[in-house]
Amino acid sequence: MTIYPWQQTAWTQLQAMRGRMPHAILFHGPAGIGKSGFIEAFAQSLLCENVQPDGQACGSCASCGWFLQHNHPDYRRVRPEALEDEPAAESEEGGEDKKAKSTKAPSKEIKIEQIRSLADFMNISTHRQGLRVVVLYPAEALNMPASNALLKTLEEPPPGTVFLLASNGLDRLLPTILSRCRKFALPMPEHAAALAWLKEQGVPDADSWLREEGGAPLAALERSGSGNREELDALLGFLARPNVESALRQADKLSKTPLSALVSWQQRWLYDLLASKLAGTVRYYPRYQKELAALAGNVHTANLLRAIKSTNERRAVADHPLSAKLFVEDMLLDYAACCAPV
Repeated sequence: MTIYPWQQTAWTQLQAMRGRMPHAILFHGPAGIGKSGFIEAFAQSLLCENVQPDGQACGSCASCGWFLQHNHPDYRRVRPEALEDEPAAESEEGGEDKKAKSTKAPSKEIKIEQIRSLADFMNISTHRQGLRVVVLYPAEALNMPASNALLKTLEEPPPGTVFLLASNGLDRLLPTILSRCRKFALPMPEHAAALAWLKEQGVPDADSWLREEGGAPLAALERSGSGNREELDALLGFLARPNVESALRQADKLSKTPLSALVSWQQRWLYDLLASKLAGTVRYYPRYQKELAALAGNVHTANLLRAIKSTNERRAVADHPLSAKLFVEDMLLDYAACCAPV
């Protein structure tokens, strides 16, 4: 499990909780900064039989061996099927049902069955009279039935069980779940530290990738691995020269791009456009500084603020649209209207 350089301070602060461990800790911060690896490293250290002075797991005891092989008897990881590397276990249903299930897209939600399956795990004795650890992420992927089932467990926590949750946005979680967890912030790394790390990984044009991914180094590393900006540049090309005809044409091309990514890219563009208008600065897309400056001179501030608010609201439903194409069309047409000459 990896603790990144920008997480060292947070790791040290976390060790202070070991003396009186809460039954649930909710780690929160932006996507793409390494939250899942951080909480899994902490989970491993809680189960380790020979914890190091800095709080990290030894990596060599029997418990660490089981953990690294994903078969520790006192550990469970709960996340959406879409994030699982391992293929889902085959059901015992008939061939036609199995064939139908195999063609179904993996779920992006954490479902109630996954929470209910923890019941037997939490009601048996631990393997070595230590802790049970449940890691769950991203917490905002919990659908409503699963959220309610988890809430019931958090209200009456089983003894000796620690829940470690991670979230990219606290505003997308039930207030009752928030109130039953100790919150622990994992901030975005400083730009210079993240840039230095990306350069150590050999990422070319690291500064541009980092800015375009909002300062999140792991997201920048992943995106740079493909070396492909085609979808991003298609969106930015439209945003730089918006019109209704182009909105409909680009919506058809971009409807297969992950919607959460499209919303994030447009959010950053709008923040750059507002910053360019008010202060003449650009943070995320310096490659488009001229286009942003030209737009900033024409767009009305009130329209721009409404577009930012609308895009923020779209982010909450981006993972579950009724129609991807209509979602993108509406988003781009709304932006085109925002930028229409006053």
